Amino acid sequence: MHGILILGAGPAGAAVALGLRRLGYPVTLVSDWRRFAALEGVSLRVLEALRGAGLEQALAQALQASQRRVAWNGEEHAQNIEYLLDRPAFDRGLREALREAGVQLIEGRVLGVQSSEAGHRVQVQGQAELVGEFLVEARGRQAPALGKTLRHGDGQALRGAPTLSLLNRWQGPGGSAASAVYSLEDGWAWMARREDGQCYWQLTLDVASAGLPGKAQLLAYCRQRRQASALAREFFAGGEERQLHLHARSSTAILSPQVCGANWLRVGDAAMAVDPLSGNGIFQSLSSALQAPAVINTLLQRPQRAALAQRFHGQRVEQLFLRFARIGRDFYAAEQRWPEQPFWQARRCWPDPQPAHAAADFAALRIERAPVLRDGLVDEADVVITPDQPLGIWHVQGVELAPLLRRLQQQPAAQALADLGPEQGRGVRGWLLAQGYRP
Repeated sequence: MHGILILGAGPAGAAVALGLRRLGYPVTLVSDWRRFAALEGVSLRVLEALRGAGLEQALAQALQASQRRVAWNGEEHAQNIEYLLDRPAFDRGLREALREAGVQLIEGRVLGVQSSEAGHRVQVQGQAELVGEFLVEARGRQAPALGKTLRHGDGQALRGAPTLSLLNRWQGPGGSAASAVYSLEDGWAWMARREDGQCYWQLTLDVASAGLPGKAQLLAYCRQRRQASALAREFFAGGEERQLHLHARSSTAILSPQVCGANWLRVGDAAMAVDPLSGNGIFQSLSSALQAPAVINTLLQRPQRAALAQRFHGQRVEQLFLRFARIGRDFYAAEQRWPEQPFWQARRCWPDPQPAHAAADFAALRIERAPVLRDGLVDEADVVITPDQPLGIWHVQGVELAPLLRRLQQQPAAQALADLGPEQGRGVRGWLLAQGYRP
């Protein structure tokens, strides 16, 4: 009998496993390691999140910094530094970090999962059946739904327009690392070049309107699309494309209708998969995974708080998904040259008209009871609800905000903030000003 079974060893599954080991749980992780080499562009924010999850070692041999170019809506500019993350090297680092933490690793393809309130039985190709008390589903956006016995109702997933990404990889001449993204009449493309000459070009299209050729013609189709782009021709400098490979994958934005039960949890892309245009895929995977160990700890150790723990995980997954979906929507809406084309028309208004970031309004702040993380468990506390943080904020610089807001409603600012140290004072005053507070 395995205590906790995790299916999938990407950043989300690895982060959950490491967090659970820090809490003292035995963990068995099952993964069928990826079969294709991939490169991902990540921001400094993503790197900080990976390091915060204990994955510093996995990053050591996997990163190259590059200047990112953006050609969008007829304008071109060089944006911030983008870090090119080599996934095969990163995945090897993940496995090493997991082994060092004492996680039992089982390599193999999951053939089936049978779940009930009593536990989970997992069939793995070439392995004996695994039985676990708790299951974490972290196999990405293609992860199947759990059995009906564990689901609540017949909720439908929230889905964006069906989207397909065609990734080409080949060996070209060596040179400096670089990356770029550019818009097209029927979609957009991202491209990157490593110092060793490994080249990547990914075309993202609308499934319904793309009119793609058959599988045997896709490589030729992609080559023709690259050669038709002046930006791509310049970027790759016409080098020979040796060892050319193609990988097609869905990149539809999907929010799972149910992400947590009494003895199971979905994290990463298995819980919510965002549009790759946001550039935050790994970040959102980690965001749901970093809170998961405390949620699982609560479900196992404090079953009386099960509803609170499930509410905490579900609300945060949904809120994070909607925020990234709205950021992607705004970036799509910024491309105004082809508003009637199906690709752009389907994405410029989805998922809703709500702003990605709500305007500050100090008068709108209110105090509510809400789930929070305390000492490795989900607990309940008074939090401050803001227009931009509808799930609430508990602390700033270690200062509880709800009691502070109550004092500010009854006392002059100097008196209400008098007990704060210099660093706390600066942090809290900065937060108050950002909320529109004007003493």
